[in-house]
Amino acid sequence: MAWPHIFQRGALLSRFSHHHMVVFLLTFFSYSLLHASRKTFSNVKVSISKQWTPSAFNKSTELLPVEIWSSNHLFPSAEEATLFLGMLDTIFLFSYAVGLFISGIVGDRLNLRWVLSFGMCSSALVVFVFGTLTEWLHFYNKGLYCSLWIVNGLLQSTGWPCVVAVMGNWFGKAGRGVVFGLWSACASVGNILGACLASSVLQYGYEYAFLVTAAVQFAGGIIIFFGLLVSPEEIGIPGIETEDNFEEDSHRPLINGAENEDEAEPNYSIQEGNTVTQVKAISFYQACCLPGVIAYSLAYACLKLVNYSFFFWLPFYLSNNFGWKEAEADQLSIWYDVGGIIGGTLQGFISDMLQKRAPVLALSLLLAIGSLVGYSRSPNDKSINALLMAVTGFFIGGPSNMISSAISADLGRQELIQGSSEALATVTGIVDGTGSIGAAVGQYLVSLIQDNLGWMWVFYFFILMLSKGDSLCFLG
Repeated sequence: MAWPHIFQRGALLSRFSHHHMVVFLLTFFSYSLLHASRKTFSNVKVSISKQWTPSAFNKSTELLPVEIWSSNHLFPSAEEATLFLGMLDTIFLFSYAVGLFISGIVGDRLNLRWVLSFGMCSSALVVFVFGTLTEWLHFYNKGLYCSLWIVNGLLQSTGWPCVVAVMGNWFGKAGRGVVFGLWSACASVGNILGACLASSVLQYGYEYAFLVTAAVQFAGGIIIFFGLLVSPEEIGIPGIETEDNFEEDSHRPLINGAENEDEAEPNYSIQEGNTVTQVKAISFYQACCLPGVIAYSLAYACLKLVNYSFFFWLPFYLSNNFGWKEAEADQLSIWYDVGGIIGGTLQGFISDMLQKRAPVLALSLLLAIGSLVGYSRSPNDKSINALLMAVTGFFIGGPSNMISSAISADLGRQELIQGSSEALATVTGIVDGTGSIGAAVGQYLVSLIQDNLGWMWVFYFFILMLSKGDSLCFLG
């Protein structure tokens, strides 16, 4: 039954121009750079914690210990520094979540290229001030760090709704699971890039890790401003709604098992020929009421909590729990993202074959629970740890990538809003924003649970969240 669909996708994919490839690569690397700057912070937590506590006293011989404490250090112990780092993660994710709801609405009303470029360049400047300039000036202030990270979260939130909306404008329903599954590896590639950049310059000081990633991100924002095409209509290529009409079952949603949707009446007119039809963007409330949006948003909240906990805390966990060097822990954490890249692509392909996404997600999350149990009992062996980490990333990172990209695109282009790209960024913002709220709460809980009960109870918490997410996927 699936083979005719594959042949149809092959015919559509053969019509992709070099513009599609340029858009794919530009959006891919733009979000990779945003994620690289986030990953830098998690990769240098040990170095920051040492700089903020009395353990750094021996780094200077010019000042007395009391003077050094007064001017350079914020916390009396590494434990309190760790809690503050966890609070910064929470602050970032809460502001990021709020920003996603706003950025999705703004992105549907302004030029997506302008919004994305502004967010990348402005965020790079904030990261430079946070991690590099404060260290160069030896200015340490908790209020300043919190304020900068709130602003950074708001600016970084412009990225995901914009890049998903642009990709949704260029790539239709045919093969979306594979295309978006491969493309959604941008976050994992960014994590790998950030880890490599941070570990390569960490010997010179953590401030240079922030400097390198901020500079590369700023340059990427400039390239996006001058090089990104937001939609095919900008250069006279028919929009994806026209291409989707070539498919016999174009009205068959991939996010559930419904069969007969031909009677659905679209609320928006599609374009005719090369004429771009001006459509009105839907409201936030209307986007929330679309079928599947709330269920998948809540499922993503549970899943992103676990995924981002690995993102923020994995290098720290490896260094703290096994005593491995910080640079080694940074490099080893890459295997979680490798598993996520493979998982997102393969699971996207399977969902295209089955013409359904929910069963693939549910099964993967069920297997993710078993992989978490195995990883929580990993021995002090880097090879075994890396293997278990990759398997865990496959079953957790894969579904996370699918919900945030392919399923968000499916939700934003349902029959109820067919022909309206002005819904896609809003829906993406709702899904990712809700997920980020869950992740924000989770980062504080992870540091709290770890400090009071230990790492094993953190893994029990992850298992509970995955179970909740698994059940919500069936409702979607």
